[in-house]
Amino acid sequence: MEAQQQSQQPHILQNSVVVFSKNYLPLARINIKRAVVLLVTGQAESLEFSSTKLWEVRSPNVVLQVSEHIRLTAGNPERHWKVPPVNRREVLKRDNHTCQYCGSTKRLTLDHVIPRSKGGQHCWDNVVTACEKCNSVKSDRLPHEVGMVLKTKPKAPIHLAVAFAEQFWSAQRLSESE
Repeated sequence: MEAQQQSQQPHILQNSVVVFSKNYLPLARINIKRAVVLLVTGQAESLEFSSTKLWEVRSPNVVLQVSEHIRLTAGNPERHWKVPPVNRREVLKRDNHTCQYCGSTKRLTLDHVIPRSKGGQHCWDNVVTACEKCNSVKSDRLPHEVGMVLKTKPKAPIHLAVAFAEQFWSAQRLSESE
């Protein structure tokens, strides 16, 4: 009977914990094993919000209360989230290896939306992935001059930690409004 009861409950090690930086920026979601290591080694501390769950992790010598939110106690609180350089690899990754004019994934090149010959800059807002065919059709003209339309507006990629933070806080707002 007791074994049956344990199999119905989710195993405690399947839970995840949100890690905050020293200055309370949510960085990532990690498994509870990694959270225990951070807590035991003193690299993190538990945070307790009003709706925080606590899990009890037991070993032969220690009973540890693990919160669903922990904060790193070490690290640089003034960490800068650098925008990666504008290069072929980063632009292709941002554009999902897809031509931004026709959607092709073959023979990809980079294209300046506003051509450099017309004063366009080599920056995140002006460089897109284009297949060789679209790039040669567009040539050194503006997209609207050739009747081409971009599938997405080019912009600088955001750091994964910043994207996670935005997702975390929007989920928190949704759960508070329910």
